[in-house]
Amino acid sequence: MPIEIGAEIEGKITGVANFGAFVELPEGKTGLVHISQVADSYVKDISKHLKVGDIVKVKVLGQAKEGKYDLSIKQVGKPTWQGQPSFKRKPRESKDRPLPGTFEDKITQFLKQSDEKLQDWKRNLDTKQGIKKKIRFK
Repeated sequence: MPIEIGAEIEGKITGVANFGAFVELPEGKTGLVHISQVADSYVKDISKHLKVGDIVKVKVLGQAKEGKYDLSIKQVGKPTWQGQPSFKRKPRESKDRPLPGTFEDKITQFLKQSDEKLQDWKRNLDTKQGIKKKIRFK
């Protein structure tokens, strides 16, 4: 029986490292609980929370490779996010921002703005160089 993403299963800690803990899952599969997924609070030393041989309940977050899984202890018992936030955002209403147009309109607008910025930059550079030239000849 394959392990499904989002499932909560029990496993045995087989190794503890600075970055997380390795968990042996059913059917000989393995997974990693990253240190950020051990507890709701900040975990500096994972060995204070988990030890080799501990039996833990984990939630499967994803599959890294065939037979290797990303796991979480802190998300056990919490509902899985369904992909849609519970609130609706209002679209931004901006009077100075034009409505999206065709690709050609966007390119034309981009080229116009780019040309204006380039001219301003050159004018500013010429002004600064003119000041340096006047200072040198005095």
